[in-house]
Amino acid sequence: MYSEFCITPPFFEFGPKAYIFGEELLKLAKYADQISEKYNVPLIITPQHVDIPLLKRETKNLLIFAQHMDPLPIGRGIGRILPEAIKAAGAIGVLLNHAEYPLPIDIIHQTIERADKVGLASLVCAGNPEEIKQIAYLKPNILLAESPELIGTGKRGANDQEVIKKINDLVWEIDPKIKILHGAGISCGEDVYNVIAAGAQATGSTSGIIKAENPSLMLEEMLKNVRKAWDKTHSVN
Repeated sequence: MYSEFCITPPFFEFGPKAYIFGEELLKLAKYADQISEKYNVPLIITPQHVDIPLLKRETKNLLIFAQHMDPLPIGRGIGRILPEAIKAAGAIGVLLNHAEYPLPIDIIHQTIERADKVGLASLVCAGNPEEIKQIAYLKPNILLAESPELIGTGKRGANDQEVIKKINDLVWEIDPKIKILHGAGISCGEDVYNVIAAGAQATGSTSGIIKAENPSLMLEEMLKNVRKAWDKTHSVN
């Protein structure tokens, strides 16, 4: 594990995917930068690769992760994404194995190792208990647990507390240092509150923000509820 990377729960991940980019993304990112500081909620953002330098230059609080990278070494590799180039562009981490870009387990392993070597944090997605267990043994910095059927369209279930606890226990039995983000099916502040209150260290959203009437206000609603739920469930009386 890349030991120098440290993120304190609760935190949030916003994935623009390929919905917005350039100046439109920058406008939202600048607002995200402010509210991350306002609510003291670290915010991971995964922009298009070409937007990494722009966000690095124009924001101060956002944790910029690449949407993907390849485990290749410096040298040949037309069309592939070099870890050293990701870091040089300004990213501090990389997202891997999203349901929209699944990877074989051996490639995930190689890419985490390359991330560790160049000093990039790893945020790795897993969609079921078996995959969660496999990836936990690879020791990413953050494991993103999300069911593919919930991505973009689904709703969280009434048994979230039980499911989240089982996933947390499964991962932390293997490595208690791994941070766990429970995503998918997050469309509003209430969803955020419920998943954090149910035991998640973090959550995130794409379509819930992008498709909102006012994405900036929706993002703020979500971060506000991250803080509200965390403080309520972790208060010391």
